[in-house]
Amino acid sequence: MQHRPRAERPPSAQGHYYFANYLEAKARAELLAWLETLHPIWEYRYSTERPPPAGREQRRLLRPVYWLGNWQFACLDYYRPPRGVHDRCVAAEPFPAVMAKLLRDVEKKVARLFPPAQVPRGFHFNTCLVNFYGSRLEHGRAIDVARVGEHRDFEPGPVASLSIGERALLQFVLPHRSGERAKPLLSQWLDDGSLQIFGGPLFKDRALHRVQRVDDRTERTLPPKIEGFSTRRINFTFRYVPDQHIVPFHRLSPEAQGDVRGYLEQLAANSSFFERTLKARAGDGSRHKSTR
Repeated sequence: MQHRPRAERPPSAQGHYYFANYLEAKARAELLAWLETLHPIWEYRYSTERPPPAGREQRRLLRPVYWLGNWQFACLDYYRPPRGVHDRCVAAEPFPAVMAKLLRDVEKKVARLFPPAQVPRGFHFNTCLVNFYGSRLEHGRAIDVARVGEHRDFEPGPVASLSIGERALLQFVLPHRSGERAKPLLSQWLDDGSLQIFGGPLFKDRALHRVQRVDDRTERTLPPKIEGFSTRRINFTFRYVPDQHIVPFHRLSPEAQGDVRGYLEQLAANSSFFERTLKARAGDGSRHKSTR
């Protein structure tokens, strides 16, 4: 039997919670069936309608994605200081029934595990990033892109993630100088069917986290079929976005609409929700109003 490294935990890991085998077989099957219906998209870091900021190059993100609840398009830069929060969260499809049921349980866990001061007023998981980890297929070669660099989630309150497929090594590190190798504060293997919740001043507010690698043991491919990509792990990351930040597409500023209209047109080809979104018109007093 191959040796399996144990997760490294600091003396006090308060604020980080891991539940192995959280996802039951029935719920897992329902999620996989729902994934079969998805048509993920590739996003670019900056708007395709305007030149990137000075000194920056346009680039496609490493992996295809899908959002539920609201779409935090990369080019709109939601919650990346100091740019702000308005005109950046586009209303998106609701959670499927199986996911909504799971989240009711996860929200109860958050209420039990975290002190009220660490959970924002009105907290509820209302956005989900579906991240597809695997290999990009280019010119007959598989290029592994199953990793995520160090970053911090700026949405308020605890974060939850549900994993399907190959296990991934996630690490938390404290901020450090560029080029300096940081010793992990905590290393956690995220197994198939596991649930992770983290929050609080250490793991959410101070530490950065990264996905170091994703195993490739079984050679299985997860749904849906994505042209030019082979998926071996899927992670659902759930966060809270203040409801007033989430607006329908037609309430965005004209500039923001131009930044993401191409994505919405792509989504609308396979989603009745986004098809209706593009047809909606600002009216009955619903014209865009700046909330800055």
